[in-house]
Amino acid sequence: MLSERAQILLRTLVERYIADGQPVGSKALTHYSGLDVSSATIRNVMADLEELGFVASPHTSAGRIPTARGYRFFVDSYLSVNPLERLSTDDILRAHPGSMLSDNPQRAVMSASQLLSQLTNFAGVVLSPKRQDVRLKQVEFLKLSDKRVLLILVTTDGDVQNRILHIDTDLDAGQLLEASNFLNAHCAGRTLGSLRGIVEAEIHQLRGELVGLLNAALAQSPGDEGAGVLISGEHHLLGSAELAANMGRLKQLFELFERKASLLQLLESGCAAEGVQIFIGGESGLAPLDECSVITAPYHLDGQVVGTLGVIGPTRMAYERVIPIVDVTARLLSNALSS
Repeated sequence: MLSERAQILLRTLVERYIADGQPVGSKALTHYSGLDVSSATIRNVMADLEELGFVASPHTSAGRIPTARGYRFFVDSYLSVNPLERLSTDDILRAHPGSMLSDNPQRAVMSASQLLSQLTNFAGVVLSPKRQDVRLKQVEFLKLSDKRVLLILVTTDGDVQNRILHIDTDLDAGQLLEASNFLNAHCAGRTLGSLRGIVEAEIHQLRGELVGLLNAALAQSPGDEGAGVLISGEHHLLGSAELAANMGRLKQLFELFERKASLLQLLESGCAAEGVQIFIGGESGLAPLDECSVITAPYHLDGQVVGTLGVIGPTRMAYERVIPIVDVTARLLSNALSS
């Protein structure tokens, strides 16, 4: 629990540091806080806030800067009123004509990533949607070894995807052809999800040794490979004095962008959230992001959450500006995908 005076001073310190990027001293806090207190009193309050982990003292300055905990207190206490009225989809479309007005979902997703980067000067990231509506044209099985089978899925849009299945029974070419014919008799124009119910109802027609193969095949999904992380504007982070000061951490950050797997898991967690999520510093659980903030929001297709988008930038960011940008961009992308 912080006193009202401590809260005012902490808020003032965060606001000044975000605005100026310089450690904030007692004189500046006296001027901007509006409090009628002495510099000695402010120094005592700052010492208490530092002991509690809300601020830190850089070695090069007598002033203080906010920590991740200080930013979190600021965001939770002073940005609780939704600021989205300040920015509308019309504002963005007027400033960036053509943004996400594409009938191609992949181009719309890429446009969202680029738009986020342009509007914030940070890295824009989008978890592209899993294609749950992929429809099948043909299914084939190809024997690789005694208990390994290659599943070949051909979709109606011409995409070919391969899966390796591990089964308990050694099947010959004739049995694999029988299983392929069985699926192909039902799969034309259907999603794999709808095909499961049909096959389960008629699987008794097949010999027992083929049941395991079909169950393994139906456990796959041609839509999963459609998901991925698109990143735009990583170079903007090179211009952040806070991040550029630690080249080792900056290198780890760009390695994270290159690998993407851990970043994908973080964005996937946002699919279950309602509205904007804010990860400050170590809250993301990813060491390369310890000096960054990640702001995400889910986007929808016909009312269903299908992905997440957001920005990655230094913890020193104008949260009141970035949060509505992320929210509005999510709504823009949702509209583009559902139209």
